[in-house]
Amino acid sequence: MFKDSPAAEIREANIRCREMASAEWQRDVPILEVAAGLGEVDHSTVKDLCVCVARIDQAERDLSERGLMVTAERGTVKNGAATIAAQYRSQLARYIRELGLSPSARVAIVPPEPDDDSNIWD
Repeated sequence: MFKDSPAAEIREANIRCREMASAEWQRDVPILEVAAGLGEVDHSTVKDLCVCVARIDQAERDLSERGLMVTAERGTVKNGAATIAAQYRSQLARYIRELGLSPSARVAIVPPEPDDDSNIWD
């Protein structure tokens, strides 16, 4: 994910994506472990959420730098980053609902009961 590249522009973008994804992971996982009983099996879903956040940031940066409309071979066209950002936002909304990261989704989550050290076979 976000591999190194010989191209400076791609390398810098990937470094920023790694930082954004890492920050999102550090922000969300501790909360989800306590509030929703997030386990190892859920890590791939949270990882995808973090990638969405990083890619949205990357697309928004491109939109800020180049604008909504860009010049291409066929003239002025919509910046593809706008479509990419919209697709990632749609996916991010699903993850937010799935993981209970919005106020309305949190209402449906019941925190796990604390472990009582009893044997599961009792």
